[in-house]
Amino acid sequence: MRSSLALKAAAALAVLFLHVPLALIILYAFSAEDKSYVFPPPALTTQWFAVAWEREDVWAAIKLSVQVASWSTAIAIVLGTLAAGALARARFFGRDAISLLLILPIALPGIITGIALRSAYHTLEIPFSFWTIVIGHATFCVVVVFNNAVARLRRLNPNLVEASMDLGADGFQTLRHVILPQLGSALLAGALLAFALSFDEVIVTTFTAGQQTTLPIWMLQELIRPRQRPVTNVVAVAIIALTFIPILLAYWFTRADEPGHR
Repeated sequence: MRSSLALKAAAALAVLFLHVPLALIILYAFSAEDKSYVFPPPALTTQWFAVAWEREDVWAAIKLSVQVASWSTAIAIVLGTLAAGALARARFFGRDAISLLLILPIALPGIITGIALRSAYHTLEIPFSFWTIVIGHATFCVVVVFNNAVARLRRLNPNLVEASMDLGADGFQTLRHVILPQLGSALLAGALLAFALSFDEVIVTTFTAGQQTTLPIWMLQELIRPRQRPVTNVVAVAIIALTFIPILLAYWFTRADEPGHR
């Protein structure tokens, strides 16, 4: 009984440790004080939402982040699905090494990935641009899609593919009518997670962006040289909402496909 209560208390403390800072960000988005953080805020206001709405630099950063996340996710869906199809059931020399190399970008600290990408761009004399950010984000987005797709393919009954071929379907028809419908929710969940990861990525972006300013980079600059602190909190609230929704949907789609789940 005591161990159960201790476990529940530890879980509650962990949840508070993770979510109290988020609650403070939301609270200070309504603070009337624009220069410093005072707790509790002397007064509450919604004026900063209107100020953030009128800031062109905010919209430019959001637009760039959405474009980068969309392209990174699209590349990750294609490459992650192809890699999963090649490694899900095949047995060949070096298979485990290739799987490790695919997973490595998300397992390594972001600063290591960022430095490696920056060194590669410098060696190949590739100028920093929108596409260098996309390539950098795609390296770890591929992992998310790959993990979802390979797990689903390994659960796929091979008899379905064999039955499709026995009934006269060619490879493309089997892929379209048998395999992809089975992969649909896994790919959607992977795409949503990849988009969320790309949208708020800051470390890899710092090393691959050049003069480009994504939304996380904009927020970092605003924290270093604040002009209107509550505006940064308002944008942070928007990021919380934008990333929470795809992550929640990804969890729902993944959980809905678990055996025995209704």
